[in-house]
Amino acid sequence: MPIEASPSEMAQGDDLALLGLLQLVSPALPIGAFAFSQGLESAFELGWVRDEASLGEWLEGVLDDGLTRCELPVLARLQGAWAVGDGEAVAEWDRWLAANRETAELAAEDSRLGASLTRLLGSLELLPTDHSCEAPSLPKGAGYVTVFAWAAQIRGVTPRQAMLGFAWAWLENQLAVACKALPLGHTAAQRLIERLRPALVAAVDAALGLRDDELGPALPGLALASALHETQYSRLFRS
Repeated sequence: MPIEASPSEMAQGDDLALLGLLQLVSPALPIGAFAFSQGLESAFELGWVRDEASLGEWLEGVLDDGLTRCELPVLARLQGAWAVGDGEAVAEWDRWLAANRETAELAAEDSRLGASLTRLLGSLELLPTDHSCEAPSLPKGAGYVTVFAWAAQIRGVTPRQAMLGFAWAWLENQLAVACKALPLGHTAAQRLIERLRPALVAAVDAALGLRDDELGPALPGLALASALHETQYSRLFRS
């Protein structure tokens, strides 16, 4: 007769998964995410984002037309592929994400964060090759979302929670950029968090319902801002 895990053992597993997710999305994670603004610094310079209200509108637009249709649904697909050891699907979605980076800066951000997270996981012995399971290897030069999906899977984080954590990390980083460069006060940043928390949940719900043929970001303004940032005279961030 199989022995089932006790409620306390199940709760401990859930707690460890939660702590693993918090570690993964922490601003203290040493992968250099603080160095990138994802075009937001250029939007400040161009006057497209000027204050708390316009920043909220910008973030809602990037969330609705970007993360909801790109990173979040693909994160779920990648984690599902990691769960069943489907290396071809992992590589295919990694290539798809790379093809959707519309500027050199956005492509460099994705690859550099992916490389940094890969090195960190290697130092923690958490790469696929460090486990006896039949996990495929990371694709060569894997992007950030692909490596994030593996880290969430090996930590026992559910795809929905991983998506929420990814979206939360994005929002925190964007607000940190605004606090440094707009400037935006910390109280205003907290007001924006309160405003956008329900939007993060809605974004995950929407992303989980999309078919493959419905995916793809529609962010011409962000792409233009990122391209112009490459030649911006004075800047604090690498993207």
